[in-house]
Amino acid sequence: MKQQAQDDFPLWVKFLTAGTAACIADLATFPLDTAKVRMQIAGESRPLLFASADGSMLAMKQNQPGLWKTVGNIVRLEGARAVSLSEGGYRSLYGGLSAGLQRQMCFASIRLGLYDGVKSRYAGIIDGNKGSGAKSVSVRIAAGITTGALAVLLAQPTDVVKVRLQASGKGGTSVRYSSTLQAYKNIAAEEGTRGLWKGTIPNISRNAIVNVAEIVCYDIIKDFILESGYLRDGIPCHLSAAVAAGLCTTLAASPVDVVKTRYMNSPTGEYKGVKDCAVRMFRKEGPAAFYKGFVPSFTRLVSWNIVLWITYEQFKIYARNMNDRQ
Repeated sequence: MKQQAQDDFPLWVKFLTAGTAACIADLATFPLDTAKVRMQIAGESRPLLFASADGSMLAMKQNQPGLWKTVGNIVRLEGARAVSLSEGGYRSLYGGLSAGLQRQMCFASIRLGLYDGVKSRYAGIIDGNKGSGAKSVSVRIAAGITTGALAVLLAQPTDVVKVRLQASGKGGTSVRYSSTLQAYKNIAAEEGTRGLWKGTIPNISRNAIVNVAEIVCYDIIKDFILESGYLRDGIPCHLSAAVAAGLCTTLAASPVDVVKTRYMNSPTGEYKGVKDCAVRMFRKEGPAAFYKGFVPSFTRLVSWNIVLWITYEQFKIYARNMNDRQ
């Protein structure tokens, strides 16, 4: 019954609630995402780059620092602006935040906002109007893959810009872009449309995996908790399902995420393609390279899922109550 109530919401309400919840989650966990990106691009004989207060670049040889040391290095070497949203600290812990929020509003509104509707449509194709198809794991997986792929096709440029802005330190000659808007313009001018959609194939793969591991796992685990009677439909239930979904997402998506980050951040011509990037990573750094940044990925995704799902569920309750009053 609650699912039907959600499906009765106007499409713009689904988009707005999903996108807003994802933006709140991104805002809360963005420093962890920046640390993850910095750790993922480390390798291939490239040091981690940090910008000192006087604008010079400092290269730290790796031995890969851990999550909190990476965060500490960013704060220590890039100054107080690294933890401030003011003055456009594009190469700090919040570097690329504007593009990140644009990305979430586009990605989440589609991949999450359309999920219930696509799932119901696929279930209807399978079993007509009996309603049992929506419980099928295969139907949920198909819906997750579909909405994840659609989200990437539309919003890939925002992800490219976000990764580029997060990847390098502030100051010096290594600064590629002075603002989010300039990043879009420069990439389009220097690399063309293909530059803005660079890494679309690995990102479709990643987002399909993320959607299945995140949304589908949350959906299944939440239903299991409710049907088993362990918890009522409330914050403890949403919290438990969100933690499990975050763990599943990290385990499933890390290898594709590392390759995607490396490839999207690479200069033109460094790799022949996504496959070449993955093969060279494996040859030079071994299998462990595909799980670089695992701890920040896990920390960030679990935190992100907790904030996302609790916020999204509360938005849905509010929207449902408003709908009932009309």
